[in-house]
Amino acid sequence: MNIVISNSDKAPIYEQIVNQIKMQILSGTLKEGDALPSMRFLAKELRISMITTKRAYEELEREGYIVSYVGKGSFVKASNNDFIREDIRLQVEEGLREVYNKAKSADISYEELCEILRAYYEEEYEQ
Repeated sequence: MNIVISNSDKAPIYEQIVNQIKMQILSGTLKEGDALPSMRFLAKELRISMITTKRAYEELEREGYIVSYVGKGSFVKASNNDFIREDIRLQVEEGLREVYNKAKSADISYEELCEILRAYYEEEYEQ
């Protein structure tokens, strides 16, 4: 499992962990039944507080992405991919709303925004 924490990201660290694990589940990188690293191990690897990893895992469990067993660990839960995709779609819409507001305040046109987004997609396909 690959998680990258960014100090420049406005989202709290636990939220960055939650979002990245969700994306890995949706993309199929993490599959039903896969074990997640222990909270202690993840905290050590990321050089963060164990309380932060505990909060992230609790959030993932509360949202139905993982299941945890005392003494055994945490595992990707069998889930409905439509539900996961809808959750991520909502996050994308919220992000786009913020981008739209910034673009509008800077007088960036719809066409310019589309071109920026198109460039990101094209960049991804070139790699």
